[in-house]
Amino acid sequence: MDAPTDYAAKKRVLFSRLSELRSVAVAFSGGVDSGVLLHAALLVLGDRCSAVIADSASLPRRELAEAQAFAAQIGAQLQIARTDELDNPAYRANAGDRCYHCKSALFARMEPWAAERGFHALAFGEITDDRLDDRPGARAAGEFGVVAPLAESGFTKDDVRRYAREAGLVLADKPASACLASRIPVNTEVTAERLAQVEAAEDSLRSLGLAVLRVRHHGHTAQVELGAEEHGRLAELESELTQRLVACGFEHVEFARYWSPTERATGLAH
Repeated sequence: MDAPTDYAAKKRVLFSRLSELRSVAVAFSGGVDSGVLLHAALLVLGDRCSAVIADSASLPRRELAEAQAFAAQIGAQLQIARTDELDNPAYRANAGDRCYHCKSALFARMEPWAAERGFHALAFGEITDDRLDDRPGARAAGEFGVVAPLAESGFTKDDVRRYAREAGLVLADKPASACLASRIPVNTEVTAERLAQVEAAEDSLRSLGLAVLRVRHHGHTAQVELGAEEHGRLAELESELTQRLVACGFEHVEFARYWSPTERATGLAH
């Protein structure tokens, strides 16, 4: 059966699907997609729902604190699962399937934890937009039988944002923020030192009020990608940004425009 296209119908299908699960442990990243899934599951299932967040060197401390605050705000249980994907040579190799190994590590931790506590299902925040790209993490979800109620109900990124705004969720307009390991180029080894350097750099730049940014780690060079609003202020900020990145250990700095997955998909990126 095809997913509905009307937003109200999508919500009805989502709530019905969650009810069918009876109880669920939600893989919560701290982002808007999994946050909306967690909120909806909490509405439908109450204490038969719990969130699980993976904590490792690739998760910024700021993101973990915000995830904990969000869960507390909506009254959701939150389990912090320590994952050690850096112990996996295949993950560190960063050969294009890093997300598969990361999600596998999380689901491998979630599965016995959820079973011990009587949760009938594991779920993650995949949406329909995600299915347009190659997502190794979705392959891991399939292997562990993790369901995707948002995507199954036809939820797009616009639908998720709309739900979050209507529910008054603090992350309604939160920019997308992939893990720190995504800042390291494919085929460059992921190390704790590189992750820490990226985190320190991004924290330093965010203290200037920048919201949409990525600091890509290219050895001695930091490639800073800024959102449209931030990039428009580059002439004003470039000197300060460069100084801060040099203080974080980079010798050279390059600047570029950050294009979101939606912008790339709609052809706005150039």
